[in-house]
Amino acid sequence: MRTKFSTLVLIMFIASLSFSVAAQVDRVTVDKSKRRIYLLEQGLTIRTYRIALGKFPQGPKHQEGDQRTPEGDYVLDAINLNSNFYKAFHISYPAAKDIAYARQYGLNPGGDIHIHGLKNGYQRHPEFIQSFDWTNGCIALTNEEMDEFIRLVPVGTPIHIAW
Repeated sequence: MRTKFSTLVLIMFIASLSFSVAAQVDRVTVDKSKRRIYLLEQGLTIRTYRIALGKFPQGPKHQEGDQRTPEGDYVLDAINLNSNFYKAFHISYPAAKDIAYARQYGLNPGGDIHIHGLKNGYQRHPEFIQSFDWTNGCIALTNEEMDEFIRLVPVGTPIHIAW
């Protein structure tokens, strides 16, 4: 009887460990038309956030300063905890296709595109600032959401951005 009870306790302990493991996001998808970013684990959406985009969100980014958010497949390749915004996760823009397009038309494709929180020092009404597009081409979350995003999304995660 004691062995059965010990075995049952051990099984319950192991089962509880498997449920307490944090989600492991393996893909991020951005729907610019809906102003949403989705965190996926094995094809299932585990988190959704409202986002703000570049001031001219429709269409792909073609050049530095166009205030557009890129479209395509990229990688979230580095975290910057000392950015001008509340934390920043770098997007691997420009990709080869973006560089080729820019070269074809004699443009500078730009770069320095991130998912980030609010501008450092801005503390008022984060829900209001998320109600319109205000970035220069980046994707913005609230600071609280940015903390969760960085906790859930590992460096190296692919990101797909589309209208």
